[in-house]
Amino acid sequence: MPVCWKARAVLPKREAQSLSDALEALDPSPVVAAFELGERGLWEVEAFFAHEPDEQDLLQRFGVAMRIIPIEDENWVARALDGLPPVRTQRFFIYGEHSAGDVPANAIGLKIEASYAFGTGHHGTTRGCLLAYEQLSKRRTFGNALDLGCGTGVLGLAFARLTHRPVVATDIDPLAADKTKENAKLNRAAPHMRISDGDGFRSAYIAEGAPYDLIFANILAGPLVKLMPGIRKHLAPGGNAILSGLLDEQANNVLAAARSQNLRLIKRSALEGWVTLVLERP
Repeated sequence: MPVCWKARAVLPKREAQSLSDALEALDPSPVVAAFELGERGLWEVEAFFAHEPDEQDLLQRFGVAMRIIPIEDENWVARALDGLPPVRTQRFFIYGEHSAGDVPANAIGLKIEASYAFGTGHHGTTRGCLLAYEQLSKRRTFGNALDLGCGTGVLGLAFARLTHRPVVATDIDPLAADKTKENAKLNRAAPHMRISDGDGFRSAYIAEGAPYDLIFANILAGPLVKLMPGIRKHLAPGGNAILSGLLDEQANNVLAAARSQNLRLIKRSALEGWVTLVLERP
């Protein structure tokens, strides 16, 4: 029996982004993702629904024909990602069981198996955040961090393993929070991490751990705009926020929301079509 349903469409980049934004505006909102296919500028839009959507209804709402695919009760993500090569940055080596023997002696190894939760380190947004963090850590010391929308916990784990200092990790999806707890134990980071599920800044542990020297928020443009006042509120003066999950044309809207909260842009970078923003609270 299907555990969820995926609605899929392949469109040019701008049409794909318009469809993604419209899908995210649904109430209740499905989980939406958009990925570049590398074929003549085409992008794939996927929306995951708890209940089977109607193709004709989606067509009438959005003017786009979306194919509905039932997702069976199996770890299809792990099956699809099995055998992925490890991800190497300057300080970190993110790997699965099949690459356990390849961790370099001078790298911090993070074992992250494919799962339902987002974040194996391969996506341009996750790697963009890791690279931004590595650059920041060369010039300053962070006392604590918040990984907002943690997925599998890659960013929070990286912070905990590099600094051995406290990090709060939260996700709106309880399965993601559970996976982060599992990964924290697996990677010897659990003593430094407090992990919970919850919606935005209403998650447990966030208020009592604030203010934060560093906030990771690798989510989506719409939620980032909505969460920007909370990001500023929970960020310590002089603290940094690393944001991603943004397409290039979305970045200016997110930056406008940041500036409205008196958050200053330190660096903007792009990787595989995805933008990472590094902000600072004066």
